[in-house]
Amino acid sequence: MSNFFRTRITIVEDNQAVREGFALIINSINKYYVVNTYENCEDAIKGLNKDKPEIILMDLELPGMSGIEGISKIKKLIPSVRIVVNTVYENSDLVFQALCAGAEGYITKNTNHTELLEAIDEVIQGGAPMSTKIASMVVHSFQKNPNSPLSPRETQVLELLAKGKSYSIIATELFITKETAKSHIKNIYSKLQVNSKSEAIAKATQDKLI
Repeated sequence: MSNFFRTRITIVEDNQAVREGFALIINSINKYYVVNTYENCEDAIKGLNKDKPEIILMDLELPGMSGIEGISKIKKLIPSVRIVVNTVYENSDLVFQALCAGAEGYITKNTNHTELLEAIDEVIQGGAPMSTKIASMVVHSFQKNPNSPLSPRETQVLELLAKGKSYSIIATELFITKETAKSHIKNIYSKLQVNSKSEAIAKATQDKLI
């Protein structure tokens, strides 16, 4: 089969062994063609016009630009491209952020040959490979009040507060400083016109903000 009729796939992954392994598996199937591989988003974005990928396998933790920022930029440049996240974090906030940025689904780094090819097949057919836990997070996010006064980050902070997490744990889970977490909480109180954590959680639950 000529390359013209194959699905064009780009791999963005900074681990050379993973990158080459995925390319070998994908190229072993006649209907797929790995048009290029990159170790960072910046180079992958520069190569978009030349590569014309239909599917991109994207790592999240990359040198330089993060995978999440890369997904957002690539989707603006080529809205039709379908991005599958390749991650070590199966059920994390990072995966959820990647899906919000425009990724169609994700696979984990320890995915075997069959699972990798099934995930690509699923995406081509319009599906979204992901675990049930992540899928329920996505569904839940769409059920929230669309007119929320809170930013997406403030919503995340409030959800973690509602789960009883401390400022330190919130900071760690969201990759922010403790001072930034406190600043978000201050803004939440101000926007919701409340004075305590319990009031904030009660109001947010009542108004479907979390």
